[in-house]
Amino acid sequence: MILEKQESVCGALEALDGAGKFKEDAWTRPGGGGGISRVLQDGAVFEKAGVNISVVYGVMPPEAYRAAKASAADQKSGPVPFFAAGISSVLHPKNPFAPTLHFNYRYFETDAPKDTPGAPRQWWFGGGTDLTPAYIFEEDIKHFHSIQKRACDKFDPSFYPRFKKWCDDYFFIKHRSERRGLGGIFFDDLNDYDQEMLLSFATECADSVVPAYIPILEKRKDTPFNESHKAWQQLRRGRYVEFNLVYDRGTTFGLKTGGRIESILMSLPLTARWEYDHEAITDCERPISCLTRRNQKREVKSGNC
Repeated sequence: MILEKQESVCGALEALDGAGKFKEDAWTRPGGGGGISRVLQDGAVFEKAGVNISVVYGVMPPEAYRAAKASAADQKSGPVPFFAAGISSVLHPKNPFAPTLHFNYRYFETDAPKDTPGAPRQWWFGGGTDLTPAYIFEEDIKHFHSIQKRACDKFDPSFYPRFKKWCDDYFFIKHRSERRGLGGIFFDDLNDYDQEMLLSFATECADSVVPAYIPILEKRKDTPFNESHKAWQQLRRGRYVEFNLVYDRGTTFGLKTGGRIESILMSLPLTARWEYDHEAITDCERPISCLTRRNQKREVKSGNC
């Protein structure tokens, strides 16, 4: 499944970009397994787009086990034999009005001996798809969420409201008291359904990525923008970097299991910005934010920041 989704998503992204091509790196993990990383940089549409797959196994240290499984955060355990397979992608367009997209779907097994404290034999699915725009267009958000809901409703009507809230709560930058983006779906430690059903669900969610995202890009990729728009996008990307490096469990797991650093940090944009003591003004007619500096006098008119 992950091989098929990598191929189909990369094909759709290359067709949309029209100029950029994915560079492919196949890699092996010293402890067992490996993966295929595909990255497109400096294309016509994408500043950076990565679609990675991995199938890894071996023994993970206790801190990596706790990073991989939320319910194990407070457990004490020794080294844990594991198997993990998944696909992960982050897409950063050049145009500030085109949103960043992240999706990830994965399967874990741990196979520790029964007498290993805190690490019984178990399996679970995790993943999700979420949208992070710098500028908000309500019609784009409605379209994106409607596709996520449609994928969820095919399996259980409780999935969408449950996983939407989970996404909102997970992608929260605690030290900023800000949400990273405008949500989507997210789930983890999911094993209270039949394995085959959950595999079908993860496959359906992965299949929904292209129809949820490509129509938005087609509308926004050629929108005219200026330096102020680009500066705001760079600041929002700074927030993206902060979340991924401080809170993201996938990043933590990869770093603590000796993963390939280039693949782990594929999610970071080529460029970002951290401006000291900036403020966002949100009183424009258009549903977007404008950038200003504290103590810098600037006349702000509705719809013309």
